[in-house]
Amino acid sequence: MILNDWPCRGSQVSGRPAARFSAMNLFRRLRRMPLLLVADDEWIRDALVMFFESEGCRLAVGASAEEGLALLAKQSYDIILADYRLPGMSGLEFFKRLQQSHPKAYKILMSAEENPALRTEAARVSLQTVITKPITAAKIQAALACLMQPAAPF
Repeated sequence: MILNDWPCRGSQVSGRPAARFSAMNLFRRLRRMPLLLVADDEWIRDALVMFFESEGCRLAVGASAEEGLALLAKQSYDIILADYRLPGMSGLEFFKRLQQSHPKAYKILMSAEENPALRTEAARVSLQTVITKPITAAKIQAALACLMQPAAPF
């Protein structure tokens, strides 16, 4: 699956689609990984907390970029999801601050906006994908499966 025209790693190998990363395998891996969500929208926070916790995953939550940075100062996270519009600083500025300190984390931006300038800036700050709103559990799951699929052999 391709989200917003950002291809999965290894999504095409010799013209064949890469093997799907099953939900069971995805959540088996995610249960061992600390996740961070930074979103000011209480509904999005609550819905994603319920989704990840129902799958047995650990999800820390911040309502602002500053709260996210404070959480990152205490612990490292393997997956970081952040909203584009946050009070204080944008999600892009938040991720820009993480480029050097958390280069290996999977980074996902959630945005109501869909434009080439946002994509260009997101790529510049090493984001793996942008998910457009409305945010759904299916979109999050598909993005994570895409990002975490095993590398396809050549």
